[in-house]
Amino acid sequence: MKVRRPVDGEVRVHYGQIYVESDPDGPGPDLAKAFAGQRAGLCGAAVPGSLWLTTGLHTGAVGFTVEVHEQAPPLDHEWEDVVETSFRPSTDRCLLVEWGGGTVRELDLAEADHRVRYCARGIDEGRRRDTRASGEPQADRYALQFWPAPPEPDRVLRQTSRTAAYWHDYARRLPPPPTPEERVAEELRSRRARERAEQENRAGAESWEWGGRRPSEALREPAGQVRGLLEFDAPLLHTLDDAGPRVQRSVARLAARRACTAAGLAGLDWIAAALTALDEGRPLPPPFDDPAGPWQALADDPRVPARTVRRAVAPEREPFRPPHADPNAPRPMSVPVRRQAFFSVTAPERPEHPETSVAGTLAAAPSVAGPSPVVIRTARLGPIDPDRPLSQPHLALPALLGAAGPDPLRAAVDAVFAAVATYGEDHRTLLAEVRAVLAEHR
Repeated sequence: MKVRRPVDGEVRVHYGQIYVESDPDGPGPDLAKAFAGQRAGLCGAAVPGSLWLTTGLHTGAVGFTVEVHEQAPPLDHEWEDVVETSFRPSTDRCLLVEWGGGTVRELDLAEADHRVRYCARGIDEGRRRDTRASGEPQADRYALQFWPAPPEPDRVLRQTSRTAAYWHDYARRLPPPPTPEERVAEELRSRRARERAEQENRAGAESWEWGGRRPSEALREPAGQVRGLLEFDAPLLHTLDDAGPRVQRSVARLAARRACTAAGLAGLDWIAAALTALDEGRPLPPPFDDPAGPWQALADDPRVPARTVRRAVAPEREPFRPPHADPNAPRPMSVPVRRQAFFSVTAPERPEHPETSVAGTLAAAPSVAGPSPVVIRTARLGPIDPDRPLSQPHLALPALLGAAGPDPLRAAVDAVFAAVATYGEDHRTLLAEVRAVLAEHR
């Protein structure tokens, strides 16, 4: 009779355990589940696709042979303890695996029903020895035999050791494993519980991101500076969303005028004409009829003051803590990372103030400078020097441009966000005034 021996020699065991596994995505061995419902200890096969093999030796090398037969082999009388059970690999890759993911040996078993016989000799001596160091004589040895056979109940074929008697008694005291129907029902309950937890985590993350309130569809639109204003004052953003077009236009005009005044632009004739047109609901006059026109005018007008401001910094927030947190997940950061819209402006350097940046994001502007003509572009940028002075006029102009936008909500959001950047370290003053205006209209 043809016999194949994929393992023949010694293997290392820890905690008196070694395993056969065939499901790489499975949960791994579990003692109680492996022997649930069995009459025989030593070889636990109650978990589909895996075997829990018990040895007498706690730690060290034991003799171990794996044999694959074409039919049931005769029972050799040299073995002192022998059990049998049924086994079917879950995949076409079946492995003998040491405790803790140690050495792995391929068994090359077909994905079909097998009978498995686990034979032991010297198991009591191995347990008495407990640990075998290198060079010491072998205490216990084992054989694991497979052959094709339909499923049958597990059996104890031979028992002579106290260790085997202990494990047989342990197995018989365990409750029976769940039936296939019960297992399917439990998997369904677990999947539904995971789906509910994931849904609640997503809802919690969105609520945290939006300041404790679900955003409207209008706020979800990716255009504009919604995300930027959300960083600074989420309740104000939601109040602005609820205010309606008339109030939104009023707030947009207020933010544009406050930004231009803070930057020293309100007294320039072409800025004043634009603010008047904004108040009267008319299109902005030249040079605002050309996208590059106002930026070029800002660069060319010698009356533009060289005012600077420090970057506006949004308040820190506690990190998001999901209601159903994974205990193995990394701890959350103390300062959350948030998305933010960016803009940058390339313009001629002002020779009298070469150290001043004339470009940046509305909330945090990097130093960008270059030759004429003026170019406006959108980009996502990394961290910048928070102490670099920023040009207030260049931060204020987007407030005026944003306030003239066709959509009232976006016009208000863009104008307020640009005004926040223009006020810089003093941005709380502006936000307090906007809140007062909204409260008055409400």
